[in-house]
Amino acid sequence: MSIAPTLQKYLAAENIQYEVIPHEPSMTSTRTAEVCHISGDRLAKGIVLRRDSEYMLAVLPASHHLRLSELRTELGDNVHMADETEIDRLFHDCAHGAVPAVGKCYGLNIIVDSSIQTQPDIYMEAGDHETLLHMGHAQFARLTANAPRGCFSVHD
Repeated sequence: MSIAPTLQKYLAAENIQYEVIPHEPSMTSTRTAEVCHISGDRLAKGIVLRRDSEYMLAVLPASHHLRLSELRTELGDNVHMADETEIDRLFHDCAHGAVPAVGKCYGLNIIVDSSIQTQPDIYMEAGDHETLLHMGHAQFARLTANAPRGCFSVHD
């Protein structure tokens, strides 16, 4: 595989500049950061949430864990993690578990953990377990320009 077609078309339409980084297969974001010799603080991961009857994507560093209680404080009590079946349906052209940290092209609103905003560059899954996208801070900021920010994660 490589870049998920939905993601690739969206990045091209938005004129987002990025570099493709192939890597040995890895199944977790923490392991991907290790394999690629990058800081987990710079690897953006997406976690799919269900809020009422809609879905959204929380974007946070791979070196962090989601604090659902903090998200509920910001978004309301009816926020839950989506199950694998829901995620596979939403990210139909991605490998199971390889969710890109971009929601708009998949029809999802996002919320961004403020801790990732300080990074000079960002890496993210491209839709499989063997490819990362690397982009500068400005490009990532364009992708997340209108997204709400919050403090809803804790460093491992």
